Amino acid sequence: MKGLPRISDAEWSVMTVLWSRPGQTADEVVAALRGKVTWTARTVRTLINRLLRKKALKYEKEGRRYHYFPLVNRDQCIRRERRSFVQRVYGGTVTPMLAAFIDDAQLSPEDIRDLKRMLDEKDRAQ
Repeated sequence: MKGLPRISDAEWSVMTVLWSRPGQTADEVVAALRGKVTWTARTVRTLINRLLRKKALKYEKEGRRYHYFPLVNRDQCIRRERRSFVQRVYGGTVTPMLAAFIDDAQLSPEDIRDLKRMLDEKDRAQ
């Protein structure tokens, strides 16, 4: 995951908008976030500029408008965040994390079957 920039929670909100529909202008990103965050348009533009500096976004100029495009893959960023979380919170050990999630979750019999199937598949692949 080297080469992927660290994306803050606030920046993640902007990236989510642009991952869902690349090529939006800053005004379109502001509109997409309206009602989801309490930020001003200026704050959203600041976040976009941070992401540009981090090379998480690029832009294409069309007349006086700038269209923003993700330079980083959403799935790779999710994988990095997941690994970072496991390392930070659980010391890199997956079993206590899974145990905590299972303990806290309301699992249906179908969920339990699916989890068992995934573990069986992982075991066979070893």
